[in-house]
Amino acid sequence: MTAEILDGRALAARVLDEVADQVARRLEEGRSRPHLAAVLVGDDPASETYVRGKRRDSERVGIGSSDHRLPASATTEEVLEVVVGLNADDAVSGILVQLPLPSQVDAARVIESIDPRKDVDGLHPYNQGRLLLGEPVLAPCTPLGIMRMLDEAGVELTGRRAVVAGRSNLVGKPVALLLLGRNATVTLAHSRTTDLGAVTREADVLIVAVGKAATIVAAMVKPGATVIDVGVNRVEGRLVGDVAEDVREVAGRVSPSPGGVGPMTRAMLVSNTLLAEQLRKP
Repeated sequence: MTAEILDGRALAARVLDEVADQVARRLEEGRSRPHLAAVLVGDDPASETYVRGKRRDSERVGIGSSDHRLPASATTEEVLEVVVGLNADDAVSGILVQLPLPSQVDAARVIESIDPRKDVDGLHPYNQGRLLLGEPVLAPCTPLGIMRMLDEAGVELTGRRAVVAGRSNLVGKPVALLLLGRNATVTLAHSRTTDLGAVTREADVLIVAVGKAATIVAAMVKPGATVIDVGVNRVEGRLVGDVAEDVREVAGRVSPSPGGVGPMTRAMLVSNTLLAEQLRKP
């Protein structure tokens, strides 16, 4: 058996087309154009690549986009000043503070300074709290992308065993909550879980976001399971995920990395920007 490959690039293109249609209708009705503002501190290459992709996606769907750059030496106060200004700008629908921030910047203070209504990354404690209560306003983009991939693939979640390997605030914890909200039976595992393979072999749906190449191999996967690889690691000059290639011989469906969740994360960012504007200005 060879797993069905879930193509994140193709699905992301469809999501962007959907957002573009909604934006066009919004403008035809005389309503405001959504606008995404990105705050970038320093010159991290991965962050630069993500922000460039965000700009292209914004142009494709017809939303406004602006970049607000600060040097790598910027202080917490300087970053906060930019964010506060964007909070006050009524033309700005969503604010993306690109992570990671330089070590001298207090990332928690910066995230908490974002207006929750403009928090399109879904990381503000207010939005994370609503997610915990099952009442999300803006949820993190990667977990949203994962859920959309599962839905598009026709993966049944109610009553099924879902295992999330990874406990980050950006992916692991929120996707576990979203799965729980869809009536899956969820186990949240991590790099220090004793006998991780024994846990992952129980999963009908396995989400892997631990940040280490080949963490999950074929022997750790239930035959026929759906496996979503969120990891991005550089090994011998090439990008690989957290899931070894031999998993494809056991799983029923696999979303590989790169090419799976990454494009969906960007697509859900512009989708969240539209949602933020709809909520602020119905």
